[in-house]
Amino acid sequence: MKTTPFTDKHIALGAKMHDFAGYNMPIEYSGIIDEHLAVCHAVGVFDVSHMGEFWVKGPHALPFLQKVTSNDVAALVPGKAQYTCFPNETGGIVDDLLVYYFEPQKYLLVVNAANIEKDWSWCVSHNTENAELENSSERMAQLAVQGPKAILALQKLTDIKLSAIPYYSFKVGELAGVKNVILSNTGYTGAGGFELYFYPEYADKIWNAVFEAGNEFGIKPVGLGARDTLRLEMGYCLYGNDLDDTTSPMEAGLGWITKFIEGKNFTNRAMLEKQKTNGVTRKLVCFQLIDRGIPRQGYEIVNEVGEVIGKVTSGTMSPIMKFGIGMGYVNTAYSKVKSELYISVRGRRLKAVVVRPPFRKL
Repeated sequence: MKTTPFTDKHIALGAKMHDFAGYNMPIEYSGIIDEHLAVCHAVGVFDVSHMGEFWVKGPHALPFLQKVTSNDVAALVPGKAQYTCFPNETGGIVDDLLVYYFEPQKYLLVVNAANIEKDWSWCVSHNTENAELENSSERMAQLAVQGPKAILALQKLTDIKLSAIPYYSFKVGELAGVKNVILSNTGYTGAGGFELYFYPEYADKIWNAVFEAGNEFGIKPVGLGARDTLRLEMGYCLYGNDLDDTTSPMEAGLGWITKFIEGKNFTNRAMLEKQKTNGVTRKLVCFQLIDRGIPRQGYEIVNEVGEVIGKVTSGTMSPIMKFGIGMGYVNTAYSKVKSELYISVRGRRLKAVVVRPPFRKL
């Protein structure tokens, strides 16, 4: 398995380690619920150095990105980030990702760890514009410092005014004495905080400084288990569960990042535009259980007479709400908020209702 610059620290801290996307990653330290609550109420730190980073540069960078991504990259200004996806040629999604706009002719793409090789091959094979592409995934480390106290801890380490960085914006500067750190007000938890990108050789220095700064706020290391429950409470999609090569942006509720503007001829635009006009036969919904139980990925979703109408793609017991929550694709007729569903769990049918995300409302 591959390692990150923090792997030895995770092991020394007693983390439960497991293979994730080919990396030896921490699943939990003190327990998923404990770590989840730490992020919601204080501050937690995730090692997300396994994520992929591609630079796109040169005079052909923007035309290339407008072709391979669904969102309107031309709408970005320097210092802003954008959520988007790579549509494939058959109506599905190659990956969902972030685009960071640094300066004219310079962008950074942050892609999912499990898809680095696939995404890189996709970008290279579709680069008919001859943009300058650079895979820096092995030369960049990343920590996500998340939670309502994250900004208080990190502000001790930098002269950059973090409260002045809007959501989905970023700055490049010094943190903990390390220059050229990217401080990004994004995140995958819904609890606020920043993602830090830096060269791997500074990993120890930044890790130690962040934990020292956050000590008074009860800072904790957090594993991928709580990362999953946190994103699910917000109704955020996870590639490989809720998105894949067969799910279209229209089915997944990602029409808002799919821009059919004049001059943007992205991959498979015609088919996706037709779906927007004519509708789709299934939609991704968020649901909460009325009956006691835990929905799991792969469980069938049925209607009141037991007919299969869909399948659970993500599910858990919400650590904050204390009831079962999940996401899944269902026949469009059952996709409206307040629609009643049933989750088939080992021969039992557990009643559920479609809700509007997020589940967590602190």
